[in-house]
Amino acid sequence: MTVRANPMSTALAPFVATLGPYDLGPGRAGVHRGLPSSTVSITIPEEDPLEIAWVGRPGSRTRLRAVVAGLHLGAAELRQEGCTRGVWLTLRPSGAGALLGVPAAALAGRVIDLADVVPAMAELPERLAACRSWPQRRALVERSLLAGLARYGERADHHGMRATLAALAGTSRVREAAELLGCSRRHLSGMVRAAFGVTPKEYQRLVRFETARGRLVAAAGAGGPALAAVAATSGFADQAHFTREWRAMAGCTPTEWLRAEGLAVGGPSAGDPPPGEGCAFG
Repeated sequence: MTVRANPMSTALAPFVATLGPYDLGPGRAGVHRGLPSSTVSITIPEEDPLEIAWVGRPGSRTRLRAVVAGLHLGAAELRQEGCTRGVWLTLRPSGAGALLGVPAAALAGRVIDLADVVPAMAELPERLAACRSWPQRRALVERSLLAGLARYGERADHHGMRATLAALAGTSRVREAAELLGCSRRHLSGMVRAAFGVTPKEYQRLVRFETARGRLVAAAGAGGPALAAVAATSGFADQAHFTREWRAMAGCTPTEWLRAEGLAVGGPSAGDPPPGEGCAFG
C-alpha cells in the first residue's frame, strides 16, 4: 500500500498528523492489515466501500462507506474491492474533539461510519468522488476539517491534552509522566482514560509499538540491522519481548508482517512513507 503526504494547513497542523491519498494496490481487490496506532484515523474510499474485520474476532466484519477508527490495541484487516484508492488522514487524539466534535474516548476501540460520527460530513465521500484531482480532494477535506474546527475547536483544553500525551510519549513509566505533569498517577490515569479511552500504560504501549514499526521498516529498507537491534532501541527488554508484543498487537510476528507488506529485513526499499501507515488503523 502506498500513501503520499503533503504540507498541512497551519490551523490544522496541531490536530492532523497526516493527510494523503492511499492505494491498496493493483487488481480488483486490495487488502491491508491495519496496525494499532496512537492516532484517530479516517479513511474515505474514492468509490467502493471498505470491509473491515478485527483480526482474531470472527463475525466482526463490517462494511462502511467511510471509516473513523479510534485508538486501539489490536489489528484489523481492511479489504476494498473495485477501486482500491481513497483519502486517508490521521488525527492526534486532541483532534477528534477539535475537528469532529467527538472526544477520542468515544471512538476508542471502535470503527464507525463517518456519517454517524459527524453528520455534517455525511456527503463528503460523494463530494470527493466528484473531484478530478488530488489537489481538489485535499482542498475539500481541509475545508471540511476547518469547518469542524470552527464549530468545535474551542470546547476543550487542547494544550493540556497535548502536554499530557507528550509526557506519556517521552517516558517509559506512568509514574514518571505524572511527576512531569505535577499530578498523581491516579489523577493522570483517570484523566487519560476519560479523554482518550485508553489507560496511560496502553498509550505508552501504542507509542512504543509505533516507534518499533518505524524502525523495523527503516531497517528493512536499509538492509539491516537485526530484529534484536530494533527491539533494543525501541524500549523492549529483548527480541523475544518485542516479538511477543508484536504478535499480541499485530496478530503476527514482525517477520510475517514484513513479508506481507512486501518487505524483509535486508530486502527492497520501504518507500516513503512505509507500508503499514497508509490506511485506517495505522
